Parts: sequence; structure tokens; C-alpha cells
Amino acid sequence: MRNLFRFRLRSILLLTNLVILALPLGGIIWLRLYESALIRQTESELIAQAAFVAASYRATAERLTAPDSGDPIAANRALEDYGYVLVATPKDRDPNEHWRPRAPVLDLAEDRVLPTAPSPEAGADNADPLAWRIGQELNPILQQAQRTTLAGIAVVDYRGVVVASTRDRDESDLGLSLMNHEEVRRALGGAAVSTMRARRSDTQPAPPLDSISRGARLRVYVAEPILREGRVLGAVLLVRTPANLRQAIEGKMQPLAFAGLALLGLVLALTLFSALTISRPVRQLVDQAHRAARGETGAVTPLAHPGTQEIAELSETVATMARTLEQRAQYIRDFAAHVSHEFKTPLTAIQGSVELLREHGAEMSAEERSRFLNILNQDAVRLENLVRKLLELARADVMRVGDDACDLAAVLAGVAERQRALGLKLQAPSRQDSVGVSMAAETLDSILGNLLDNARHHGGPGVSVRLDWALDGGTPPCAIITVADNGQGISAANADRIFEPFFTTRRQSGNTGLGLAIIRSLLSAHGGGIELAPAERGACFRIRVPLRQ
Repeated sequence: MRNLFRFRLRSILLLTNLVILALPLGGIIWLRLYESALIRQTESELIAQAAFVAASYRATAERLTAPDSGDPIAANRALEDYGYVLVATPKDRDPNEHWRPRAPVLDLAEDRVLPTAPSPEAGADNADPLAWRIGQELNPILQQAQRTTLAGIAVVDYRGVVVASTRDRDESDLGLSLMNHEEVRRALGGAAVSTMRARRSDTQPAPPLDSISRGARLRVYVAEPILREGRVLGAVLLVRTPANLRQAIEGKMQPLAFAGLALLGLVLALTLFSALTISRPVRQLVDQAHRAARGETGAVTPLAHPGTQEIAELSETVATMARTLEQRAQYIRDFAAHVSHEFKTPLTAIQGSVELLREHGAEMSAEERSRFLNILNQDAVRLENLVRKLLELARADVMRVGDDACDLAAVLAGVAERQRALGLKLQAPSRQDSVGVSMAAETLDSILGNLLDNARHHGGPGVSVRLDWALDGGTPPCAIITVADNGQGISAANADRIFEPFFTTRRQSGNTGLGLAIIRSLLSAHGGGIELAPAERGACFRIRVPLRQ
């Protein structure tokens, strides 16, 4: 697994930023967002031109049909009866509204591109005379406008016959029918239509190199009905090739190049910033971990410049964990040294006694053999006591606290009665009310019993003990148990070491120096604690035990 290739964090950050940068570009290319915007722009322009042509058609029709127009063909024609009645108003048009804006709707991502438009064909009917007269007036206007708008325009009467067009004279479609166009049929039904059609079929030749629309692949068609007072007079069909993406950016290559370089520089700057605030602190943490793994003490410390809040918390947590592990390792080394020393003394005595008995046992008197056997027995008892205490300390260090609880007053009463039976002068607690603490009764009994045993054994002749308790409303709320004697007390030099494992001033009497260490571990496991309190005479211990919630 060590040889498995892995990306560095700064490489992942750079790749992530590049992907984020590529997303809008991908949207432009794959979702065709910009091309759709160009198409809608073309559609919007054609809609405006169609509205103007339709308005011009209506105005010309009203002028030519006026009684005083002087036109022999159109005069006295009634527009109220011209065309045909619109049977149903399209949903997008409300005849009662004065303003009727029309928004562009074409979208390359959603709308279908229709095949190329069919060519105009001969119609069954000739052009209406009035429509033909209107077309004669509009035709030169449309051809002049095309030079600027570049849009192809065809005006049909209500039967679909072309009466005005921007086509050249050689390709004129005047008099032909556009009823074979879907857009025209729908417009004559009163609907405004916008479609996209393929620019040319596979059989049609490519446009010349100098063609304005050479790079385009489709055309935009807009059809607008010519309506007047609920009647359809005709329709306007406009077509134009929209600008494509290449054409749109050709004139902006230099700004786009500068923008691309600026974005790339921004990505690199963000990557560098991320590397400084994330990658470098992580690298420092890894270096510290490697130094700690090589056994260097104090190698893991909180970073001076963590970069981010999360890495600062991680650094402090790792440093705390490293200190805990170092303290635990030092504790294990000291513990092993103390255990070795504690076992070595009785084992040496046992070994010496065995050798003497083996070599000179036959020559010894009964009294001498009994003395050496007593030495062996005492050392064996000492080793047994030491092993038992070590097991108790190990259990206390790894103890898992459950939901055990007990009545404090009941446990204190039981301990006091047992110690009095052993001959200890003990002043019972003044409080007798019932309070529950978060500790098993046998655990609390063992802690108090050990402390009282120490006072009875080491306090001196005639020692008396005061046992009392009170409540502390801190967080969490606790019961404070006081065990104070009037014995010889503990010297100031030894006061700081009494809770260290194996520290004792009475090793000759068989004391292991583990009792107080076991008591402290048991209380710590339950969220409590023990301390040596100042006293004018003797020793005073304060025990803190959490109350049952």
C-alpha cells in the first residue's frame, strides 16, 4: 500500500479550482447558453421588425381604403369585411389589452430545430387586389430595410399568397403561396410563432466564403399575424441567420484572452492561498508526527500559524494527545521501574534464604531454620499483597463507570460501625439525611475503609478520626466527604508525593505505597477526586463524589 500513488493536497486544490473555473465554460459549450442568447437576441430583433411591418400593413390598408384615397382598386373597400374573422383568440394574446409585448422564447437546449424551410409554391388563389396594392407600397421599403437588418421578409395576404418580399427580382416569390410553411399557417390562425430551422440540407451547396452567415448552422423564423379588430388581414414572415459563438467572440479575442489569464491567475492564487492555509499546516503536523514516531519527546506542539480554525483545533488536540501519550509512557516506565524494585527486594531475600537453607539447612538449628522460613513467609506475603494491590490499581485505571449509585449516609454509617469494632475512635457525621451519589456502595466503602485503615495504622497511639460530609452546588454538584485525624500527620516534603504509586515511608512494615494511588484512580474514573487539605494537626483528606442526577 505504501507504493500506491496518492495526490498531494495542493494538487487536489488546484484540480478543484480548475474544475470550478471550467464549469461556466462547460455551461457555455455543452448547454449552449451563449448560443441560445444569440438566438434569442436575433428573435427579439425579428419580433420588433415584424411588429413594425404589420403596423405598416394595417396603416397602408386603412389609407388605401379610405373614400378619398383616389385609388381606383382599393377605394371604397370595407376593412370590416376584409380577411376573415379570428375564430379563437390565441392564449398569448388578449384583445382587450392595449400593450401586448412579445418576449423571445427560443432555446437551443429545449426547442427542436426543424428541417429546412420548403420553397414557395404556386397557390390555388391569386393575391387579393387590395393586398397586392399594399405589397407594392411595402416592397421597396422592405428591400431598403434589409440592407441594414439583413433579415429576409415576406408579407402574405390572408390566403397565404406573397404580396411583398425582400427577395431579388431574379428569385422573386411574389404571387407564390407560403401555405406550405408551418409558421405561416399558424400565423394566419392568429398565433405569433418563433421557430428554428436548419440553414441548409445536406444536398444544398455550402455558402460562399464571403457569406455573412457562412458559419451558422440554423436560421431563426418569426411569423406575426396582421390583425385588425378581430380579423386576420395577413401575416409577416421574417427569417435571419443568428451570429454563432465563433463570430461573437472573434472581435473580443484579446479581452477574452486577458480575462482567461486573469481567471487562471486567480485560480493559482487561490490554490497558493489554500496551500498556505491548509496544506502547509497539515505538512507540519505530519512532520511532528514523524518526529514523535521516532521517539522524540516534546516534538508535537500546537502550531504557531495553523491557518484555519479547524487545523488550530486539530493541532491543539494532537498536541494534547501527544502529551497524554508521553505522560502515559513515562508513567509506564516509572511504574515498571517501581514494580521491578518492589519485586526485586523480596525476591532477593527469598532467593538468599533458599540458598542458605539448601546449603546449610542440615547444619542449622531448629530456631535458625524457623527464622529463615519466617523470612520466606513474610516475603511471600509481601509479594502476594503487592500483586493484589497492582491488580486493584490496574482495575482502577481502566475502570468503566456504569449507572451504579448508593446512599451516602448508609455507606458512611456502615464504615463507621466497622471501624469502631476494630478499635478506632471515630466521630460519626453530624448529618443523617439521605443523599444519593454516583458510585457503587462497595467502591465507596473500599475508598473510605482504606483511608480509615491508614489513619488507624499510621496515625499513632490514641488517634481519633472525624468523618463528615457536605454538599457542593458546583458543576457537577458533588458531595464533599472529609476524613480528618489528629495523628502524626504528613510532612510538607511528602505531601506532594503521597498519591504517587509506590511512594511510602513505611516499606519495612509491608506497605506497598499503592493505596492512595488506587483511591485517586477510582475517584477519577467516577468524575470525582481526592486532595490533602491543610490541617493544624494530623492529616485531612477531602473526597469529592458526584451526586446522582
